[in-house]
Amino acid sequence: MYGLLKGKKGIIFGALNDQSIAWKVAERCHEEGAEFILSNAPIAMRMGEIDTLAQKTNSEVIGADATSMEDLGKLFDAAIAKFGKIDFILHSIGMSVNVRKGKHYTDINYDWLEKGWDVSAVSFHKVMKTAWEKDCMNEWGSILALTYIAAQRTFPDYNDMGDNKSYLESIARSFGYYWGEKKVRVNTISQSPTVTTAGSGVKGFGGFMGFAEDMSPLGNATALDCANYCVAMFSDLTRKVTMQNLFNDGGFSNTGVSQKVVDKYTGE
Repeated sequence: MYGLLKGKKGIIFGALNDQSIAWKVAERCHEEGAEFILSNAPIAMRMGEIDTLAQKTNSEVIGADATSMEDLGKLFDAAIAKFGKIDFILHSIGMSVNVRKGKHYTDINYDWLEKGWDVSAVSFHKVMKTAWEKDCMNEWGSILALTYIAAQRTFPDYNDMGDNKSYLESIARSFGYYWGEKKVRVNTISQSPTVTTAGSGVKGFGGFMGFAEDMSPLGNATALDCANYCVAMFSDLTRKVTMQNLFNDGGFSNTGVSQKVVDKYTGE
């Protein structure tokens, strides 16, 4: 399309099927000239359709459990062997066992909590730590993770994922400071509620979607909108943007109440 990522190399974590934001990001990165490795946990790869995406984008698939330093080490070694240094990383990984099993926030299982925290948040630190130790990011590279506004606000039934996202965003700021020494930027994108396999598993998700649509002056951002934003953040056009949580939500995050919502309560 514009060649914004021509010559850039990267790793994209989390593509499962064509509903995944990471899937859309991979498609758009490919269209803009990037090359990349697709990675997901082995169990997710068995459940998903990642090989179809790999064929479409001429990409290699390397399975890795993002909570395993051993797996990540092998993945990054393969990326270095294939590309040399890389230019971008997308972390699009999130999971809550408590949400999946319907555990109420006031009665969460702490073993499940730790598992979800490791997968959804700590894995971002592990990914960056691996890249840091292997010194495999080019100057002016870009590292992104996907998040949600439940890190700042309470949404019933989003459960411990809100806590996980809060920690994820904190990691981006903290590690982002040190990545600045290497001229690499680290940011999170806070996306509108989006129909994905993971998102749809949250109780009342349809209500989330509808309310956000009515509250957002521009309406909800789609997965493709998010993919376009990721392309911009991976490109050289955003070199000085780092340690930020960037809202891609149609204005939801700065709207106190919309006329649509008011009208629903006043009957006008």
